[in-house]
Amino acid sequence: MISGSCVSLLNLVSQDDYQVSNAMTVTPEFEIAHVNNDLSNSGSDDVVSNDSRERRIIVANQLPIRASRDVETKKWTFEFDSDSLVLQLKDGFPNDTEVLYVGSLNTVVDVSEQDDVAQTLLEKFRCVPTFIPTEVQNRFYHGFCKHYLWPLFHYMLPLSPSHGARFDRSQWQAYVLANKIFADKVTEVINPDEDYVWVHDYHLMILPTFLRKRFHRVKLGFFLHGPFPSSEIYRTAPVRDDILRALLNCDLVGFHTFDYARHFLSCCSRMLGLDYESKRGYIGLDYYGRTVTIKILPVGIHMGQLESVLSLSETAKRVKELKEEYEGKVVILGVDDMDLFKGISFKFLAMGQLLEVHQDLRGRVVLVQILNPARSCGKDIQDVQDETEAIAKEINEKYGGPGYQPIVFINGPVSTQEKAAYYAIAECCVVNCVRDGMNLVPYRYTVCRQARVALDKALGVEDEFVRPRQSVIIVSEFIGCSPSLSGAIRVNPWNIDDVSVAMNSAIKMSEAEKHLRHEKHYKYISSHDVAYWARSFDQDLERACRELYRKRCWGVGFGLGFRIIALDPTFRKLSVQKIVSAYSQTQNRLILLDYDGTMMPQASIDKTPSGGVISVLNHLCCDPKNIVFIVSGRDKDCLSKWFSPCEKLGLSAEHGYFTRWIRDSPWETCGLMNDFDWKNIVEPVMAHYTEATDGSFIEQKESAMVWHHQEADPHFGSCQAKELLDHLESVLANEPVVVKRGQHIVEVKPQGVSKGIVVENLISTMRKEGKSPDFLLCIGDDRSDEDMFESIARSVSNPALPTISQVFACTVGQKPSKAKYYLDDTSEVISLLEGLAIASAAL
Repeated sequence: MISGSCVSLLNLVSQDDYQVSNAMTVTPEFEIAHVNNDLSNSGSDDVVSNDSRERRIIVANQLPIRASRDVETKKWTFEFDSDSLVLQLKDGFPNDTEVLYVGSLNTVVDVSEQDDVAQTLLEKFRCVPTFIPTEVQNRFYHGFCKHYLWPLFHYMLPLSPSHGARFDRSQWQAYVLANKIFADKVTEVINPDEDYVWVHDYHLMILPTFLRKRFHRVKLGFFLHGPFPSSEIYRTAPVRDDILRALLNCDLVGFHTFDYARHFLSCCSRMLGLDYESKRGYIGLDYYGRTVTIKILPVGIHMGQLESVLSLSETAKRVKELKEEYEGKVVILGVDDMDLFKGISFKFLAMGQLLEVHQDLRGRVVLVQILNPARSCGKDIQDVQDETEAIAKEINEKYGGPGYQPIVFINGPVSTQEKAAYYAIAECCVVNCVRDGMNLVPYRYTVCRQARVALDKALGVEDEFVRPRQSVIIVSEFIGCSPSLSGAIRVNPWNIDDVSVAMNSAIKMSEAEKHLRHEKHYKYISSHDVAYWARSFDQDLERACRELYRKRCWGVGFGLGFRIIALDPTFRKLSVQKIVSAYSQTQNRLILLDYDGTMMPQASIDKTPSGGVISVLNHLCCDPKNIVFIVSGRDKDCLSKWFSPCEKLGLSAEHGYFTRWIRDSPWETCGLMNDFDWKNIVEPVMAHYTEATDGSFIEQKESAMVWHHQEADPHFGSCQAKELLDHLESVLANEPVVVKRGQHIVEVKPQGVSKGIVVENLISTMRKEGKSPDFLLCIGDDRSDEDMFESIARSVSNPALPTISQVFACTVGQKPSKAKYYLDDTSEVISLLEGLAIASAAL
């Protein structure tokens, strides 16, 4: 049991190891109430099922369960919450799929009762409750989630103590601890080789790291139900990297809209240096050898549930009552949470503007505003409520009269049935949020306006085909459902006049146009329901997980920096012991080394080789059995200057255009053209992009021209590089050159020049001189070095060529490569070369 002060626990807890233990004793009695028997899962008492059915573990902050306790009998009553999205999404899974739910209850359960509550929920509902201590829950949910993350993700920066909540380290620790508790519960029930885990929303954004740390091959998806802010907003979070890296520990990350996904990808690019690419319609991020797939698909509503409510006689009766109550009036409806970002006050001001400008609408138009209870508490919520009530009171006093109130407040909670009745009678629905996630209110409104036979009778329409279905939606352009509603009137909620004009347009719109807009919306909504959304996500998660099982995986990093390295099974770390053994037994050795990023760290400002590097190269070159080459993209003057102390070192500059075998031999060209008139075309084009892209510059080489953008804004630089590539390919179509895009560069060079050709030429020359290599070591770190690895692979596999018995193609950094070996960094490269130098001295 958490005793004393939970504050002490949070102050002492580390980010890598969070432990919470609960003592459980007394057993209460239980009553189980089922909303819908077919929603429950019958199963054995075993947590991990032994049958052959596929299983999905759905993890959300709250279980799809309503829990209540009788005050007198002290008995618990549980039932499924049919309005819960995580319950409804089950319809998208195959019929024989077993679904387990992990999450918190909507009430506090005493520690002494938690064991029995958990057992009952598992047996009867296939639910696994996470019992989070009250003090942790307050800091986790009401603190970090609702007062820090929620405003931040809705573009509200805490610029002052009175304007949003600032980052609080203790609340972050509570968030981490709560996510750890969720991970513990998932661990209790998961079969990691078979089950798929689907994590929901911003409350659990670091849960993927805990799960990936425990189960390296866990099949893991995450869906964010709210907006993801632009990088300029998100980057203000002190724990931004921890959250990003946690999401990247998933196999699939889902968003409602392209904008949200684009912001996430931009953050990964700007803060973690990761690039993404689209392959056959799928967006993927390469993250340490794993491909993290990005899913863009807005959620839908549960059509069957809403249609069932509409078919009830009680619903029809309520519709009839409302129809009579608002007879002769045009009803505009708003359904919103009491929330800072719902734009309710702007909506009311627009209503007042409408009545001020169009006096003929006074007494005829009513705005019915249903307010769902706030999901959290605080001064900001109270301020919003006070403001909206004051504006509504002022408008009602100014434009109202006997029997007429322009704005009707209905404070929730309001049942689904009651809302459906209001949807059915409303001529227009206004969703005016200044920033929101998906917001399904317009979807529900459209389905209710479609109406069914029972509602038609309640409205006095005997033939359901007599009255064409009509609806008008006014929707903010800042919410997730806006792109899906092509027939809606889109507004800027901050522009009161704009919203007022939209209201007037909706009221005076022709019947035919209302029908056309309605039909367009209903067709989309009915075909993209919650089952469609869940099925699509589930299928993409299954596809995204396949590749990982073909790779070797191991974990690296500490705490929330943990991630998985996933590499091809044949990809191995190159050990000094292994290569020295082969080195000692061979006679003709060829050693090929890239420089930048291989022997010198990319981040180094001064690229001049150290005395240690020069020394180890000289030791290797002094062995008569060795031919050692630096193969670099650098120009020949630069390489000549840096490696002047190395008399017997071979150099290949500008990706092989220039080559010399030893220091005193002349530079040889690759035998290609010496006409570089194409530079006159390239230079002004690159100059134009350099002028337009702050931080970029042009590098002039004898055989090539390179445009660098590593110091530019990452996103803009990448966009400009793509445009430059297209531009140069167009203007150089008839020139004997190739345009290639590399890591932060766009390069133009003669055709037939590559590091791969350098390898072929060097091997060929050695064979002609009767010194066919029996040992080949090639180390590089970037895309141009992949040409060398590919060339080596071709030479080795060609039966017409002499066999090279010992081949070691090695990339720097644990990443996918055509090389068969890797070393972690430049220091390991130097250590390996030192090992070879020592072996030479000992022979």
